[in-house]
Amino acid sequence: MFVDVVVQWRIWATLLLLWMTKFLAAGSSWPCPQRCDCYKEVLEVNCSGRLLMTVPEGFPSSVQLLNLSRNRLKTLSRRQFSGLAHLWELDLSDNLLSMIEVEAFQGLQNLHTLRIRRNRLKIITVGVFSGLSSLRKLDISGNEILVFLDFTFHELSSLQWLEGGENDLVFISPQAFVGLHSLQELNLDRCNLTSIPTEALSQLQALVRLRLRRLNISVLPNYSFRRLSRLRSLTISHCPWLDTLASNSLLGLNLTSLTISHSNLTTVPYTPIHHLVYLRYLDLSYNPITTVHANLLGDLLRLQEFHLVGGSLVRIEPGAFRGLTHLRLLNISSNQLTTLEESVFHSVGNLETLRLDVNPLACDCRLLWVVRRRLRLDFDGRQPSCASPYKVQGREFRDFTETALPSLFTCRPARILNRKPQEARVEEGHTVHFYCKADGDPSPSISWLTPQLGAISSTGRIRILSNGTLEVRYAQVQDSGTYLCVASNAAGNDSFAVGLHVRGFSSRNRSSPFYPGGWIVPSALPAANISAQDPKAFPFDAKTMIIAVTMGFLSFLSSVAICFVFMFFWSQSKGQIKHTATIDFVPRTSMGTGGGGSDRAETGRFTMKLI
Repeated sequence: MFVDVVVQWRIWATLLLLWMTKFLAAGSSWPCPQRCDCYKEVLEVNCSGRLLMTVPEGFPSSVQLLNLSRNRLKTLSRRQFSGLAHLWELDLSDNLLSMIEVEAFQGLQNLHTLRIRRNRLKIITVGVFSGLSSLRKLDISGNEILVFLDFTFHELSSLQWLEGGENDLVFISPQAFVGLHSLQELNLDRCNLTSIPTEALSQLQALVRLRLRRLNISVLPNYSFRRLSRLRSLTISHCPWLDTLASNSLLGLNLTSLTISHSNLTTVPYTPIHHLVYLRYLDLSYNPITTVHANLLGDLLRLQEFHLVGGSLVRIEPGAFRGLTHLRLLNISSNQLTTLEESVFHSVGNLETLRLDVNPLACDCRLLWVVRRRLRLDFDGRQPSCASPYKVQGREFRDFTETALPSLFTCRPARILNRKPQEARVEEGHTVHFYCKADGDPSPSISWLTPQLGAISSTGRIRILSNGTLEVRYAQVQDSGTYLCVASNAAGNDSFAVGLHVRGFSSRNRSSPFYPGGWIVPSALPAANISAQDPKAFPFDAKTMIIAVTMGFLSFLSSVAICFVFMFFWSQSKGQIKHTATIDFVPRTSMGTGGGGSDRAETGRFTMKLI
């Protein structure tokens, strides 16, 4: 045994000696700059972290990997790396570069990867990348670049990956990306852009992946990504002001992956995404979205994963994922959901992974389908737990036995509390309220149906109030009929009918007055709210009378004022007013029959003074 160990040790020692001899011999024949490490076997020169102030000289011409990161380089001169025609990768990260001269990389016709991240560049002059016809990857992130000028990258015809994030970018010129015919991935993170650079992006017709993170945008306008028909993955995240997606903002895209997370969307952008029929992955996590509405995602025929983590979800309506036949993963953890009904899905048989943890789940009959699939359904290692009722509070789904489920996960059907008849008879124009209250476990929802069995919404002249009351404002003759209150929950439904009769003014029989007798209800239930209860009451209210009297009085005063003004101007047109007048008159003579003659009548005169 000891002899075998000694023999093996001698063999390994001999091989090690031969390798070291070969390495030293090779190293002696391959020039290496001072303060750098050279590895001929991999054609690499490593000068990282040597506090270099300038680029060393004397690099071997066959070098393919050159690492100059973590030094103190401030400038790169023209043709700084001439003679390194075989260089494949160059790393200039974590230096103090503030100036790169035009044609600094001239001669590196085989360079594949260039990293200049975390320097102090404020601008990249047109022509800096001249000669890099084979460059595939470029990283200029972490600098202080303010603007991408027109034609900055126009000579990088082979570039496929561009990392331009964590700069001070405030503007990207419309022609900045001209020439990037092969670019497939672009990342713009943590910039000062306040809008999507649509014109510049439209030059990137080969783009496949686009990432925009930590921008100051507040809206995605229509046609934000036009001409990007090859784009497959779009990520927009950590944009706290983004709250609006225009209806055609994503038009023209054929995405397979869409992420809009850590933003301020309050609703799922149904209209902007409905045409994305090839979408497989959708992530709307960390947005204040409260509801996923029914029957609005059915156009996403190929959707396989839907993530809505850390939002404000309180409800996912039945039928919300109807039509999504390929949905395999649903992650709605860390929300405010109390339940997830089986009717939400097109088919729960297709579901493989469900994340429901960190939600205040009410463990009743609505979640029974989840618990019964707890052994086959993947919870991604995070078991859901019950927040209510009290008897199962804090228990994880895996803790329940099959025999205990029927007695624990139960519901009580909805039941309308007061079924006394409600009948309202009113004249046209009045407002009527019908009351409907119900109980059950879980708490039932209240809905109303019109006499034509149409659903009534919470807006409009006829609407449902927040407490379930039906309000008919300014009742019309055509509103007459039987309205149906429907209380429903997961365990069952209950309904109750009320009647409304509206008499029009034109058909009112004056000799036979119409009595709005109100509802036939017990005193404990609030009666229908009818604005006119006394049939003999004056037909106008106090406000109407005050307005009418005021208008009449103002009209009278206006007429009198106009008359006085007219008389004043008429009198002025007649000249000076005379205050005295003299009147001559002839008094009547007494008619005599005697004497045969008549006396002569004398003329009288008097003077009047006008006051």
